[in-house]
Amino acid sequence: MALKLFNTLTRTIEEFVPLDPAGRAVGMYCCGPTVYDLAHIGNFRTFIFADLVRRYLEFRGYAVRHVMNVTDVDDKIIARVRAAGVSLAEFTRRHEAAFLEDLDVLGCRRPHHLPRATEHIEPMLDLIRRLIAHGLAYQSADGSVYFSIQQYIARGHRYGQLVRIRLEDLRAGERIRSDEYAKETAADFALWKSRAPEDGDVFWPSPWGEGRPGWHIECSAMSRQLLGETFDLHLGGEDLAFPHHEDEIAQSEGAMDPAAPRRFVQYWLHGAHLLVEGQKMAKSLGNFFTLRDLVARGYSGREIRYLLLAAHYREPFNFTFEGLQGARAALARIDECIGKLRDRAASQNAEPDPALIDEFTRALDGDLNASAGWAAVFEWIRRQNRRLSEESISPVEAAAGLAAWDRIDSVLGIGARAAAEAPPEIQALLAERQAARKNRDFTRADALRTALKDQGWLIEDTPAGPKLKRK
Repeated sequence: MALKLFNTLTRTIEEFVPLDPAGRAVGMYCCGPTVYDLAHIGNFRTFIFADLVRRYLEFRGYAVRHVMNVTDVDDKIIARVRAAGVSLAEFTRRHEAAFLEDLDVLGCRRPHHLPRATEHIEPMLDLIRRLIAHGLAYQSADGSVYFSIQQYIARGHRYGQLVRIRLEDLRAGERIRSDEYAKETAADFALWKSRAPEDGDVFWPSPWGEGRPGWHIECSAMSRQLLGETFDLHLGGEDLAFPHHEDEIAQSEGAMDPAAPRRFVQYWLHGAHLLVEGQKMAKSLGNFFTLRDLVARGYSGREIRYLLLAAHYREPFNFTFEGLQGARAALARIDECIGKLRDRAASQNAEPDPALIDEFTRALDGDLNASAGWAAVFEWIRRQNRRLSEESISPVEAAAGLAAWDRIDSVLGIGARAAAEAPPEIQALLAERQAARKNRDFTRADALRTALKDQGWLIEDTPAGPKLKRK
């Protein structure tokens, strides 16, 4: 079996072959947060997708070097800093810390490198110097530096590798200074923005005067520094394909030695949009949710993670509260089965049962089809439950099933349900019930079971003794 991925660059499903001659090391870059506010659940669908990619590559034996940038300077951030009356670092570090906390709640592995744009100004200046030397960038009258798409095309490069661009619609000489602009606009974009009054104290010196980097140059410079001129995987939401990722390609390939051109990135993976209750997420519609909004409503990080992994990453996904309830029920089913297997296995150890691993691997090898992977998991759960109810599974077989599940969960990352710690008065009722059972006072024992249930606790009698769990 071989891992196959849909490459946005070629618009085909391709076998994944790393650049590493040994076929083991993988460089992976994911566009990270712009830290001007809390990230919303649409953002986190992309970050959970990136976590799935990394986890599955590691599951398949690759040594992944995972880089995710932190955009801590752009138009939005500067406006928020000015309104808040604090320093750039104070403002962005607060939101960066919140993002990382949310990433932890969702069970995402932290990237190996989290480069901040403001700490990589010199590599950005170096990249701009290269582009000017290659005749692909120029300084405007106000001191800003722009990338010339016309010159890029004239030198034999292709602009519009990730998206279809009508080259006849390019507006030669038209420049765009803002970090974000209309998706249909293909014009020269800013690499370095000259200092403006509204920038306040946010500026750096450069050969072209005081200013700050444009958004697109940040990712090109940081990926180049940490992963090299060319690397394996670049991930992001589909909304970033143009202009951001297209401009990354132009800058990065334009800065390479013209005598030895190479692909900037071998495989581009883009996650689809997330809708909320069938609509585009917007604060004006009242359907705009951060992770913290959902946690405040009583949902756990693993429930949210499960739901955001339920569909194939290239399919638009409709996020609903009914879906979150379904995620809760699905996880409860998994938790119950795994708990019974642990009781049955006791202290046994065994090699993983290959059946589940093989089915799951076949699913994920097909362009990371997580929905098919979940189908394999729940078919396995059904088989385990049947054998548990028939008492036809041995302790060694139960241990083998648990070992297989642990391997699968290293990819899915849902972990175990947090144990519900019963308060002392509930523990006392359980102890009283046990004493009644020991004295064969079953009427009293049943009454105590009912009393516990009325207070929201269920008793599960297992070979290892009674266990309490929340209703």
